[in-house]
Amino acid sequence: MWAQDNVEEALAYQYYQQADYEKAASLLEKLFNRTRNDSYFDLYYTSLLKIKKYNEAESLVKRLIKQAPDKLNYQIALGRVYQENGKTADANKIYYTAIQNVAKNEFQVRDLANSFYRFEAYDMAVNTFLQGRKILNDDQLFAFELLSIYRFKKDKAALINEYLNALPANPQLLPQAQSVLANLFESNSDYQVLQSALLKKIQKDPQNEIYTELLIWQFIQQEAYEMALRQLIAQDKRTKNSANLLFNTANTFVANKAFATAIKAYEYLLTKGPENELYLPSKIQLINAKYELALLGKTEPAAIKALADEFSQIITQYGINSQTIFALKKLSYLQAYYLNDLPAAEKTLEQALKVPGLPGLEIGQLKIDLGDIYVLNKQPWEAVLVYEQVAKQYDNLPVASDARFRSARLSFYQGNFKFAKSQADVLKASTSQLMANDAINLSLLISDNLQNKNDSLALMMYADAEMLQFINNNSAALKKLDSIDIAYKNNSLADDILMAKARIFIKEKDFSKAENNLKQLIDNHTNSIWIDDAIFTLAELYENNLNNLEEAKKLYQRLITDFPGSMLNTEARKRYRNIRGDNLGT
Repeated sequence: MWAQDNVEEALAYQYYQQADYEKAASLLEKLFNRTRNDSYFDLYYTSLLKIKKYNEAESLVKRLIKQAPDKLNYQIALGRVYQENGKTADANKIYYTAIQNVAKNEFQVRDLANSFYRFEAYDMAVNTFLQGRKILNDDQLFAFELLSIYRFKKDKAALINEYLNALPANPQLLPQAQSVLANLFESNSDYQVLQSALLKKIQKDPQNEIYTELLIWQFIQQEAYEMALRQLIAQDKRTKNSANLLFNTANTFVANKAFATAIKAYEYLLTKGPENELYLPSKIQLINAKYELALLGKTEPAAIKALADEFSQIITQYGINSQTIFALKKLSYLQAYYLNDLPAAEKTLEQALKVPGLPGLEIGQLKIDLGDIYVLNKQPWEAVLVYEQVAKQYDNLPVASDARFRSARLSFYQGNFKFAKSQADVLKASTSQLMANDAINLSLLISDNLQNKNDSLALMMYADAEMLQFINNNSAALKKLDSIDIAYKNNSLADDILMAKARIFIKEKDFSKAENNLKQLIDNHTNSIWIDDAIFTLAELYENNLNNLEEAKKLYQRLITDFPGSMLNTEARKRYRNIRGDNLGT
């Protein structure tokens, strides 16, 4: 019998999975009658419903109810027969009777709710849990079960209310709540519903920080960074213990490039005085946020000079050591690229290189930065020597490939195209995908535009323009790029010029001109080496600067579909899913 049951069970499962419910029902009936195992009952009963044998299912369930009147799952099964057969009123009568009569026992409540859940009567499962809370006089019971059902049903309002009910007793649920709601919410109106519910909770329970944390997250999701900061400061003034939350959120502002708001947050933390444990971290992060804002081109020259002075003060106060390397590097960058003080930038990096005990990666990067300043200072041979030194000294580190690429790029700027191409060809096998891609682009740029004398001379002007862009002389670079077609008509650099100009316009925050150049490249140069870069860059513009998410989504989709081998494909897929509303964190 045991062997026979096993064979019949395997066949029954096979038929059930293949949706051959007639054969499954025949075997499952035998198995259930022999064993009285409810797992067979569930499948047998469901098979009868699938083939619409409602009378047979009803007779089966009524017989079982007579035999075991206390088993709620049989009563719920009868309700489902009526529901499937269109007798909704009869079904609901059975359901509500079972719910109202459920015993004052947590296990019995769960058992009844699970019966509803198994038969896909999800609303009744919810009603059972809510009735259980009522009769057991505990609003915190069954929170996890209710959250699971609301999430499955995508019931936004119920999910919001249940999370707000559960979070005070279960603050560890906050990351889950953020992840689930971000996945479920489709528009700002959803966040507004959450905001309204949170503000009511905060009004009733102002000391509960979990609500404020969720409200701040909600503001950040809507990019309402100033509102988030205002709420944080208000809470800190009220509770006197929100400094850590404020500092961490300020770092989130930085990660989201909301540097102006981050600066206000760090400045507020500094008002707590030097004795506060967050004073020094806030001061350092404040200067870093100002530095990042300066790189975006949103800072006046006088403010950049003041920022450089702040880095100098840190170096003076704490000395030149491994802890202040970050300040030396950023000071040298400001001196070289914004304050046009190349000797000072060179001296700053030389001081940094004298710090003992620095790791090889740090030394290599400092030397590369120094080599770049030699390029700016029109000392190309000094730059080449430094790049080659780094490449040999740190051959097994990623910084070596970076140094070799910069050496190849410098050879390109100087018009030494064959040597630059030979170096780029070596780097095409780099372990860094980004480095390999840059090397491939440089190699193809050279090989595609050395076919004749006209193209070679045009490439020389293009290299000059690239050099001008490198030294931050964007206006001169644009003039040089525009003059290539005038000097050398019908050259082969049309797509390269469009991409170079688009990048300059993006640096200059002239997004409409950048868009125009990228669209020309995409529409007219489908075989360009820059085509995937152009599609991704334009999509990024639409997403972050031109407020056109639909066009961004289309372009990311095009990149995914048409250029599966592009190194930008993975990032495009991630951004496409993000715009579409997928939850990337689960």
